[in-house]
Amino acid sequence: MSELVNSNLFLVKEHVGLFKAANNYDIYDPASGEMIMQCREPSLGLLTKLLRFTDFKRMTPFDVQISTPGGERIVRIQRGISLFMSKVEVRDQDNVVIGGFQQRMLSIGGKFDVLDKDYQLLCKLEGQWTGWDFYFRNGKQDLAHVSKKWTGLGREMFTSADNYVLEIYQDVPKDDPVRKLILAAVMCIDMVLKE
Repeated sequence: MSELVNSNLFLVKEHVGLFKAANNYDIYDPASGEMIMQCREPSLGLLTKLLRFTDFKRMTPFDVQISTPGGERIVRIQRGISLFMSKVEVRDQDNVVIGGFQQRMLSIGGKFDVLDKDYQLLCKLEGQWTGWDFYFRNGKQDLAHVSKKWTGLGREMFTSADNYVLEIYQDVPKDDPVRKLILAAVMCIDMVLKE
């Protein structure tokens, strides 16, 4: 499973839906077009589903799982109810905490800290207020870049589906836990900062 996370380029496609409560994505290898991972929110409670259609959507809890198409879990992303600042926990395939994210106060464009299992800063996610362009930075070194892939005016206007391209730079070592955290953070950009 970890070899999937060792790729450097991913295409993340959100499922199309006019009235959908769950966050569901498919993750593709852009070179082959093959779906290599799926991201699902399998156990939504009724109250959470109802709140997802209100202005309280950004405050609702989530439990998102990234897995292989065969169902083997790679990463689990969890957040409880969020009143002001989101704090997200990330677990590996064995349900062991590998890190998390802490949203930063007073950030224009969207920012949060990517933390290791001891809640020490690994890198920061920084975005542009005017668009959908985010970088994972460790000091002055860029680790990864996420951008929104345009899918056409009709689809963007009438659905809530988004497509993203994640590029993890080659300087990030293979099998480094930060790769799983970066992949998990891409799902959180939409759920925490952009909804």
